[in-house]
Amino acid sequence: MFLIGELAKRCGITADTLRFYEKNQLIKPAGRNESGYRLYDEENQKQVGFILKAKDLGLSLEEIKELLEIKLEATEHSCAEVKSITTAKLVLIDEKIAELTRIRNALRKINDACCGEVDDDASHCSILEALASE
Repeated sequence: MFLIGELAKRCGITADTLRFYEKNQLIKPAGRNESGYRLYDEENQKQVGFILKAKDLGLSLEEIKELLEIKLEATEHSCAEVKSITTAKLVLIDEKIAELTRIRNALRKINDACCGEVDDDASHCSILEALASE
């Protein structure tokens, strides 16, 4: 068993981050010592590792919480429930990629149309005109 600072150090995060996870019910201390300080164990360290990996995949705290709940009660849930969470996230990511691609293409088009002469003033700038047009 170890204190919050030790768990934070082991996981490469701050104690404030652990408090945030605890406040949002992603982790729960294993117990308390005689002085009332929260104590954590190896299982807590594994949970934090799970949280950090899930965050790296772009999952939200709510999605991570849901996955942790399923993990803790795995026999009462199906693999399909887990997959539905990641499938929904993939759909959102694909939508964002499509939107960013559209934005990049539109920006590239107006950028490429600009002569970009250094000495010219911006009174006839094609980028400004494109942005101002309806």
